[in-house]
Amino acid sequence: MTFTVRFCILFILLTQAFAVYASSAKIYVWRNEQGVLVFSDSPQPGAEEVDVQTSNTIKSSINTSILDIKPKVISNSYQVDIFQPKNNATIRDNTGSVYISARIKPIFKPGLKIQLYLDNSPYEKPQTHSVFALRNIDRGEHQIKMSLLDDKGKVIAISSPVTFYMHRASVNKAN
Repeated sequence: MTFTVRFCILFILLTQAFAVYASSAKIYVWRNEQGVLVFSDSPQPGAEEVDVQTSNTIKSSINTSILDIKPKVISNSYQVDIFQPKNNATIRDNTGSVYISARIKPIFKPGLKIQLYLDNSPYEKPQTHSVFALRNIDRGEHQIKMSLLDDKGKVIAISSPVTFYMHRASVNKAN
């Protein structure tokens, strides 16, 4: 590289550095033995102090102190609520189908599973969503409840039991 190119690169780098240190340090300039202009923050014999003007600073007119930028902590106290079917509801379906839905509070995180109990017996395997479709349920009174399981299979929440009545039309005549 030629002397001029090196000098230009050095000058550009040093002028960029001025903006960073302008408000906190004094800058000195002198020529070394080879005649190259040297900028430094420490004084040398024969160096002159460079008059550095403070940079223009623009402050935001928007108040960001009211913004809530903290990550939300998800509570580990869970709640399971069955909202379908309603307690003491009568389900009229000749195929015996019942759709069951629940809400998990505060949030259904990955790794959690739901176990449905029908008449105090586990119904199929635990699953990763809170909607169940029961098929061919017998006529009469039934009770359901759900338990929320963590990734190790430990019960961390249980719903209140919900009673429903399955009504299936029959062609049998009563005597």
